Amino acid sequence: MNANNEIADQLKLENQACFPLYALAREVVNAYRPLLEDLGLTYPQYLVLMVLWERGPQTVNQLGIKLHLDSGTLTPLLKRLEAKAVLNRNRSSQDERVVEVSLTPEGIALQKSAAKIPAQLIDALKIDEGDLHQLRQISCKILQKIQ
Repeated sequence: MNANNEIADQLKLENQACFPLYALAREVVNAYRPLLEDLGLTYPQYLVLMVLWERGPQTVNQLGIKLHLDSGTLTPLLKRLEAKAVLNRNRSSQDERVVEVSLTPEGIALQKSAAKIPAQLIDALKIDEGDLHQLRQISCKILQKIQ
């Protein structure tokens, strides 16, 4: 095989690891859309709430680290959630530069409705829990290596 054929093969879409990951991520987010619509949430908003449900109040910086989002992306997201009355943002009394994020009673109550979403997603994706677990493990392993 000559060099031109090797280059052409390397650039075939079917030979790229990134493309199926990109396409799958889009499909998964699209599968979440109707499930989250009932809660009035977008997928990124749902991610923020999951962190707060799991870990309690967080700073914007802590949320950004956990969700791999910069403050320029996270701040408008938090403002929209605050407008929906599911969370509060307050400046820290110890350091005014730090913004603390906490759930409102409405945000806490939303967790009960959201509890059904993981099972609904598995059904929507038509994947068994074992395959989903394996996909998650591989994804996390790669994320850890590149960060």
